[in-house]
Amino acid sequence: MATVDISTPLVFKLNRHTSTSKLSNFFNLKHPFLFNYHKHTRRRRPFSISATAASISIPTPTTARTTLPAHFKPQKGNIANDHHQDSISILNERIHREYSRREATSRPLLDSKEAEKYIKLVKEQQQRGLQKLKGERENSKGGFSYKVDPYLLISGDYVVHKKVGVGRFVGIKFDVSKNSSEPIEYVFIEYADGMAKLPLKQASRMLYRYSLPNENKRPRALSKLNDTSTWEKRKTKGKIAIQKMVVDLMELYLHRLRQRRPPYPKSHAIAEFTSQFPYKATPDQIQAFSDVERDLTERGTPMDRLICGDVGFGKTEVALRAIFCVVSTGKQAMVLAPTIVLAKQHFEVVSERFSNYPHIKVGLLSRFQTKAEKEMYFNMIKNGDLNIVVGTHSLLGSRVVYNNLGLLVVDEEQRFGVKQKEKIASFKTSVDVLTLSATPIPRTLYLALTGFRDASLISTPPPERVPIKTALSAYSKEKVLSAIKYELDRGGQVFFVLPRIKGLEEVMSFLQESFPKVDIAIAHGKQYSKQLEDTMDKFAQGEIKILICTNIVESGLDIQNANTIIIQDVQLFGLAQLYQLRGRVGRADKEAYAHLFYPDKSLLTDQALERLKALEECKELGQGFQLAERDMGIRGFGTIFGEQQTGDVGNVGIDLYFEMLFESLSKVDEHRVIPVAYHSVQIDLNVNPHLPSDYINYLENPMEIIGQAEKAAEKDIWSLTQFTENLRRQFGKEPYSMEILLKKLYVRRMAADLGITRIYALGKMVGMKTNLSKKVFKLMIDSMTSDVHRNSLVFDGDQIKAELLLELPQEQLLNWIFQCLVELHASLPALIKY
Repeated sequence: MATVDISTPLVFKLNRHTSTSKLSNFFNLKHPFLFNYHKHTRRRRPFSISATAASISIPTPTTARTTLPAHFKPQKGNIANDHHQDSISILNERIHREYSRREATSRPLLDSKEAEKYIKLVKEQQQRGLQKLKGERENSKGGFSYKVDPYLLISGDYVVHKKVGVGRFVGIKFDVSKNSSEPIEYVFIEYADGMAKLPLKQASRMLYRYSLPNENKRPRALSKLNDTSTWEKRKTKGKIAIQKMVVDLMELYLHRLRQRRPPYPKSHAIAEFTSQFPYKATPDQIQAFSDVERDLTERGTPMDRLICGDVGFGKTEVALRAIFCVVSTGKQAMVLAPTIVLAKQHFEVVSERFSNYPHIKVGLLSRFQTKAEKEMYFNMIKNGDLNIVVGTHSLLGSRVVYNNLGLLVVDEEQRFGVKQKEKIASFKTSVDVLTLSATPIPRTLYLALTGFRDASLISTPPPERVPIKTALSAYSKEKVLSAIKYELDRGGQVFFVLPRIKGLEEVMSFLQESFPKVDIAIAHGKQYSKQLEDTMDKFAQGEIKILICTNIVESGLDIQNANTIIIQDVQLFGLAQLYQLRGRVGRADKEAYAHLFYPDKSLLTDQALERLKALEECKELGQGFQLAERDMGIRGFGTIFGEQQTGDVGNVGIDLYFEMLFESLSKVDEHRVIPVAYHSVQIDLNVNPHLPSDYINYLENPMEIIGQAEKAAEKDIWSLTQFTENLRRQFGKEPYSMEILLKKLYVRRMAADLGITRIYALGKMVGMKTNLSKKVFKLMIDSMTSDVHRNSLVFDGDQIKAELLLELPQEQLLNWIFQCLVELHASLPALIKY
């Protein structure tokens, strides 16, 4: 948003005739606003500030009055109009919202020296993360970019031009330019008020695909060629939203870097444990082993690493080596799986790998166990008698108390619910966390892409693995029977997956009629635990040839002889789910088949069609990460940034949003505000409000109350907010003179938060001396909602200046400065405050 250019401002100096008044004068007994204060003998009602933090309370007397007498209230014609009366309340509401958000994260601020050190680490981490995750693309032709190749566009596609906005792609054709007789290729784009043509080279630099964070791919409206101001506003709104999100991420990451734990010792025993791995490790596996070992043995902060690799690519072995490193020092490890089927398989794998270490005890906690067995395990975990605990989300319950937990391994985090994910996140500040995923959830992927989370990619398949042949078609009984017969004839087993429990029995009847001599069974999560366990064991042993099931088999199940999977109603599954389900087959060296059936293509949504197209294109081994990126583009950002930001993403489209995001990340240390001490702020305004004597008598002990007001302001804006609200709750809305006094406190507090050390005025000119940078000031101006203040402020050297239309009376001037600082202060969530 452009700032109105004001003619070169004059530099003003206060002379000896200028009346000044520092805020501290308000609390001097001789100050004229207390000229008619007299002692009275009624019982004192002091304010009290709790010693712990920002909670300020006013003891309520038995005969407390909650409103002022009518003659205390401002009368019509007073300078204090309704807007000014309510401006403190409006500010307090915003402070409440921001404080609630900050409380939810429970992240204390760092001091400036500590912050400098950690910000440097964050920058280094970003570079490592981006290089690792984008390296292949940067080495490929064209480099890494979110811009679109115009040749890949189809007529009717919506695109975003960085400077003009959202348009509709029409086509590419040759045309003659004004300056040449040679025809060149132009890209034609339709806008709301006309057609634009761009030279192909320019279009390649400026165009992005447009897509919204939901199924609706249509923009609300096309942009106008003759009015780019609306587009600039949309882009600015997205930029501010991005900046706030980057600051949230930065604070989260800095908080994690502050947590300390001694590095684990490097032990020769790990070499012996590693030698038991029966396969030759791939280069990517070796790198992942090295990454995790370095996290554990060389860093003094808890690990939070994502291991992203296709099913069967060796993620579990990485986790096993991390577990050994931790438990060999006497700490406990937890392995968390989304389903009991996967938890049981992990338990068997862990038990087998640690069978040569009898002193390391492994336990499985599940709903299959009796109450007595669970109690026994709870006690063993609490007493430290169980070194490795494997289980489902029950491990996150309040009954499970760990003796000395050192490592949490999470398999397929996207399968857990919101509450479980929050609990998992709470572990990350105190223990090492290793997350395994073939197709990471969008938020996990996003954190890895931006470098705020460590990630290791295992994209090299084991030598014996071959790609799974995938067939996508409309449902046909003949195709189903043919696929099953082929697998049974070669001695294999078949998964038959449906999206819901309803329908399993119908499929069972159909298959029993078709294959009367074949053992067929049903498996789903609502079955009795013993029944489900027996069914899965028999299928694993090869006794059951066809398993009709829900997506309970989605994660981790390793049945070497099952090499055909049939998935019905694929449109009802998510992209990551389909990719995981397809990974249930092809675990051996035998060629595997995945048959995906939909009812009727005409019934599918655009989003479902896009998912299926992505799955067809990602047929090669090791493409889970790329598929997760596609999923993120299809599903949008609602699951990443929350509903609040989805509108901002939709304003500019996902691709431009991502480019703006990376640009903001690369300059994160430039958007900082450095607060100053409250008492270092000098306010040179001659504002001396006179409190009515009746109001002074009504307060009963005004000097103590006013003293507590400044203590609250000195502490922080939240304390001042609490103080004001309690004052009004106890004594009702204050008279205008008291409101002015409170506003001076707010002005000084907000100025300190913004790095402003002096506020002065001379004639129509207002000046604020500050340590802000020009870039930070520009971001503050862009985020302002009021054109009045935005257009009047300019940045001049180390000062923010404004030239008003009129020379205002001092109290009105204070009100103007108050509103101006309120708007500047509102941008603080988008700035790093160190």
